[in-house]
Amino acid sequence: MRGGIAGLVLGVPGPVIAQTKQPTDYGQPSTYSEPVESYSQDEIVDAVSDFFGVTAEAAASVLERVFSDLGRPVGYIAGEEVAGAAGIGLRYGEGYLTLRGLSERQKVYWRGPSIGFDAGGNASRVFVLVYNLDDLDRLYQRFPGVEGTAYFVAGLGVNYQRADNITLAPIRSGVGLRAGANIGYLAYSRRRAWLPF
Repeated sequence: MRGGIAGLVLGVPGPVIAQTKQPTDYGQPSTYSEPVESYSQDEIVDAVSDFFGVTAEAAASVLERVFSDLGRPVGYIAGEEVAGAAGIGLRYGEGYLTLRGLSERQKVYWRGPSIGFDAGGNASRVFVLVYNLDDLDRLYQRFPGVEGTAYFVAGLGVNYQRADNITLAPIRSGVGLRAGANIGYLAYSRRRAWLPF
């Protein structure tokens, strides 16, 4: 170090200590992750319209707020479920998960309890929009949600469920009447299970 300072003072070259700045990649995507593609609003409107057998205008009016709140989904689950409640309720369903970039659809089951001021029963077709799912295994967990949707004959209802930064937005259309507010969760799995817990 003295040779370096003396060299600077006397104008004689001394040893030079080179410092190389290490590049940082804070906040940058991992080299191991790939960007997840998403579905446009028009693609989802067409899929919902075909699935429920409603007009594109009806599907668009339901999806407008969901897209405003959550943006573009990376996938969806199309299926059916049955549910019933008299204060304490149960819900069981099954469907197929379609993810952008995934070559095959995956069979998915869900079930869950609910507790609240809720009465009635329904059989529904369900179209679930999937957000922020970059690893298929992360879908298979419990997704809590607060439902306060009234189900009417031939009506559509939407609620949100969230866990580990993944959001699911089930859109339901069914027969029967189920009104009220309940608090519960849905557990998604690869295999059918009958215990709701």
